[in-house]
Amino acid sequence: MKRIHLISGPRNLSTALMYSFAQRPDMVVVDEPFYAHYLLHTGLEHPGREAVLASQAADPQQVIREVIFGDYPRPVVFFKNMAKHLQGFDFSFYAQLQNVFLIRDPARLIASFARVVPQLDEAEIGLRQACELFDDLRQKGHAPVVLNSDLLLEDPQQVLRKLCAALSIPFEPAMLQWPPGPRPEDGIWAPYWYAGVHKSRGFGPPPGPLTDFPDRYQPLLEEVLPFYEHLTQFALTPDSNATTVQS
Repeated sequence: MKRIHLISGPRNLSTALMYSFAQRPDMVVVDEPFYAHYLLHTGLEHPGREAVLASQAADPQQVIREVIFGDYPRPVVFFKNMAKHLQGFDFSFYAQLQNVFLIRDPARLIASFARVVPQLDEAEIGLRQACELFDDLRQKGHAPVVLNSDLLLEDPQQVLRKLCAALSIPFEPAMLQWPPGPRPEDGIWAPYWYAGVHKSRGFGPPPGPLTDFPDRYQPLLEEVLPFYEHLTQFALTPDSNATTVQS
């Protein structure tokens, strides 16, 4: 069984990408299986915290055993995960998966996330953690994929073709669109986070100029920008050559 592991930051187009993969007939998708663990481990008061804790196992070893390496009715599983959720336990299992790092211009990420969680710090963004995980995989001889959501929006079909080639799966045109509204794959936290993507039918147009960045987050932007710049140099582009991910 092929297990694709998306490692993302918040507000990165990760839910849209999950919906895209959910359209494939060979695919099962799983939404943020370590979210309950993350909330319990950090004590953070995210919207819907108690509902999240009640909806999934908070023991990471149970999640690894029953969810990450569980049995599924289709040959490919796509796990949408947050880089920041991989803390407080042994997450070395990820080297056994096909890893895709999803990144976004951190100025856009911060501006979007601050509308929902107004008190942000580097740990909430997760770019440092993503960068460390990426470098760890490369040092172990793996070739993880980096996907920049801004580049994905410039040419969804071509970038998805490159991504599928890197993952050694065929591109499916169905990945370019999905029905609007909630989906059965959604975590119970969807009402708090997925309102925008629930209105979508596919990947939107490339973003225009950013005009509403909160000044108070300029120091945070400067802190995380080097991690983004390191990862984005490896990102797939519409004209790049895809390299098969090593599991």
